[in-house]
Amino acid sequence: MEAAAVSTEIWVLGWSAVLLIAHILVQALALDLSDGLGTKYLLGPRDEQRVPKSVVAGRLIRSLNNMLETYPVFIGLALALAVTGKTGDLGAVGAMMWIVARVAYAVLYVTGVPVLRSIVWFVSIAGLVLMIVRLMT
Repeated sequence: MEAAAVSTEIWVLGWSAVLLIAHILVQALALDLSDGLGTKYLLGPRDEQRVPKSVVAGRLIRSLNNMLETYPVFIGLALALAVTGKTGDLGAVGAMMWIVARVAYAVLYVTGVPVLRSIVWFVSIAGLVLMIVRLMT
């Protein structure tokens, strides 16, 4: 049996997992290396809530949390488009918009760029909306 070609939406889904893992690793390393929370705390159960002292570490945490807010929606839409055979067109454009905007958002958030960061966030949401439109039509 010949393997089916991977749609853009599924391709982006794969890369989104890479982005998420990178995001998690970078914020964890920032907490460990630059924030001085200590290995014992970072490897332990973290029962006591500690606030990062580093501005960058705090931004990395907030940026990751922001991604996690829309990530389940993206996963659901990418899979729904693939299962229904509605990949391509607006769905593919929306998926690409979402991932490019998420990468840009993370960089802008960590570097402290305020207004452009919010605009890029709206672009990521617009990407999700395009995926929804493709799924519903």
